[in-house]
Amino acid sequence: MTINEHTTTTSAAIVPERLTKAQRHAFWGSFGGWAMDGFNWTIFGLVLAPTMTELLPRAGIAVTADNIGWYGQISAALFLLGWGCSFIWGPIADRFGRKPAMMASILMYGVFTALAGVSTNLWQWNAFRFLAAIGVGGEWAMAGTLLSEVMPERVRERFGGLMHSAAYFGVLAVSAVYLLFGPELGWRGMFFIGGFPALAVFLIRRSTPEPERWKDKSDAAERSFWQPVVEILSPPYRGRTVGNLLLLVVCVIGLWAGSTYVPTAMNNLSAQAGYSHDTAVHLASLPSMTVAAFTILGCFAVPRLAGRLGRRGALATLFGLMIVGTVGAYGVAYPMSSIGLTFVFLPVLGLGGASFAVFTIWLPEQYPTRMRATAFAFTTTFSRWFAAAGTFLIGYGIHAAGSLTLPLSLTAVVFVLGMGLVRLAPETRGQALPD
Repeated sequence: MTINEHTTTTSAAIVPERLTKAQRHAFWGSFGGWAMDGFNWTIFGLVLAPTMTELLPRAGIAVTADNIGWYGQISAALFLLGWGCSFIWGPIADRFGRKPAMMASILMYGVFTALAGVSTNLWQWNAFRFLAAIGVGGEWAMAGTLLSEVMPERVRERFGGLMHSAAYFGVLAVSAVYLLFGPELGWRGMFFIGGFPALAVFLIRRSTPEPERWKDKSDAAERSFWQPVVEILSPPYRGRTVGNLLLLVVCVIGLWAGSTYVPTAMNNLSAQAGYSHDTAVHLASLPSMTVAAFTILGCFAVPRLAGRLGRRGALATLFGLMIVGTVGAYGVAYPMSSIGLTFVFLPVLGLGGASFAVFTIWLPEQYPTRMRATAFAFTTTFSRWFAAAGTFLIGYGIHAAGSLTLPLSLTAVVFVLGMGLVRLAPETRGQALPD
């Protein structure tokens, strides 16, 4: 490199490049859609106990802690199956554009989340939850793909981490609503609220631009709709696709076992402590808010962590935190019936939950534009199908043991396996987004 070239490179690194209006719209549109995604998926876990309490007797099922855990886990498995079906948004985005696919996914999860609030029985509620999941599952892949293609290369990692934190701002928002107004709104009111923010973001999204990278692929309409699926499952991409799928299975099992059951665990601890119903409702939202707040901090740290340790190293580190948080919260604090000790481990659980943010940066770097959305959607959604079987087994364990302790603590083993699987996907640190 010549002195002039070095001076030019150094100046470019020092002088910040302002984002264009289109890039800012792309970021805030993606951020808003993913935030509402987090808002909506959290509602189902947050109000699981009161929902089951009303709907289980209508199916002739007694309301007990183990029945709530068992049927709640079946419901979670159905939600994950619906999320798995949302892989279809990937080929749609690669064929017709990122923007229409994102807007359609937002509309779908907003409508069916709201409809869950009018459910009259357990199976109807599960059906709406399944359909909402198809919309929910598409948002991460669509927003992550669009943002990676729109942002300048030098800030792509940073904005990927920031965008992924949006989901947990949504978790914080819905937890705050439940904390302040939960008893008054009830579980039905919470679902009704879940429909409105999604529709608001749907309107905002109209100003989000279509990435020029995708527009330049003028042969999109000439290729088969399923061609991207064939390509990601064929050499040279098949190995990394399978590797990413397995790593995301680890993440999903951990999320649904670790974070989703936090409100239910706190409900049980509150009942054991003799707190009133209204106090228990308020306490159920605080753990979710704590986990979400620390996951946001983790997402902010992921770009720096991934830059320093590499994508593989960052993911393995976050898996290690999930092991500590899961065993501490469910294997130590919960059997001790200690609400205070639970809150000691929740921040660790939250930081570890930022593992998903690694994929927001990592997945787009592994595939070219013509198949990027399909690869992102395929791995982040089909992983839910495999994880659904795992969560079903966890639910069976909760039902058989009559407690959350052992089944949820054992999910730490999954993260141990995950730490050994990180080499299945290629290290892309320092590489530009492929065309």
